[in-house]
Amino acid sequence: MPRPILDEAHIHPAVRERVARYHQSTVDEVRAAAERHPVLVVGMRMNPWPRRARKLLDAAGIAHHDLEYGSYFGQWRRRSALKMWTGWPTFPMVFVKGVLVGGAQDLQRLIESGELRRTLA
Repeated sequence: MPRPILDEAHIHPAVRERVARYHQSTVDEVRAAAERHPVLVVGMRMNPWPRRARKLLDAAGIAHHDLEYGSYFGQWRRRSALKMWTGWPTFPMVFVKGVLVGGAQDLQRLIESGELRRTLA
């Protein structure tokens, strides 16, 4: 089922460019990192869930690249752009081979089932 997203026809022409370019450099940075690194954890400071995802990967002996965008008190616009781009509402955002696999709990299930190792093999 495709996720609902407001189509361009329902965005006024005067603001389409603004919507399309909202913190585009942040989106580009995450997209490039997800293409370069087999496992990418995108998070924020002070949030225990990105830290948990990194610990799960470390315990499993799986190398990962990490990006952080502020804390609860800063850089929320950059994080908002990432949420709009992915449709994922929380942090961390974990990418495996360029595919968003979810957050820390989703990652834990992938590790426990062995699917993460199979995907990375």
